[in-house]
Amino acid sequence: MGLELYLDLLSQPSRAVYIFAKKNGIPFELRTVEVLKGQHLSKEFFQVNSLHRVPVLKDGDFILTESVAILIYLSIKYQTADYWYPPDLQARARVHEYLGWHADCIRGTFGVSLWTRVVAPLIGAQVPEEKVKRNRAIMDQALQQLEDKFLGDRAFLTGQQLTLADLMALEELMQSLVSGSRRRSAQAGQLGDLGSASLQVQHI
Repeated sequence: MGLELYLDLLSQPSRAVYIFAKKNGIPFELRTVEVLKGQHLSKEFFQVNSLHRVPVLKDGDFILTESVAILIYLSIKYQTADYWYPPDLQARARVHEYLGWHADCIRGTFGVSLWTRVVAPLIGAQVPEEKVKRNRAIMDQALQQLEDKFLGDRAFLTGQQLTLADLMALEELMQSLVSGSRRRSAQAGQLGDLGSASLQVQHI
């Protein structure tokens, strides 16, 4: 059997993997896992990923979890354009630098917004307003750091070309737009060319 990708397109990392594979013409079988329906907790999915998380890549007998690892694996195996994952050591290190920061400061922060605005109401959970306001402040701080530290006057997060770093950032920021965070939407639109140029990736 060929390459299989287990994804829930409500998940930002899943969308990043999906877009990357589509944009680069990588053939795969889509295995949809609907997290809101609890499909990630099923016995069947446990055999694929005992951590009950998406995305997951299955390439024959080889199973790989975590979106960044999957994106790197795909970029190397399918020899995608160098700009995605630069061969130059220092350029590649810059991509890793952002992705490490992203996991803690963007993914770990912006995911709360999706939970409070979308998921919690669907399951009838109430999130204290104090927690919501605190998360908004942290999101504002993270966006400022993203702009000051990584974007600056560059076209993209690690230089003048699109990389895996931009794809991961794009999906997280777009989720903020969808979940109705207007202030963060406005700020995201001010991040130089990242918001506009990176959107080209989605035209697949």
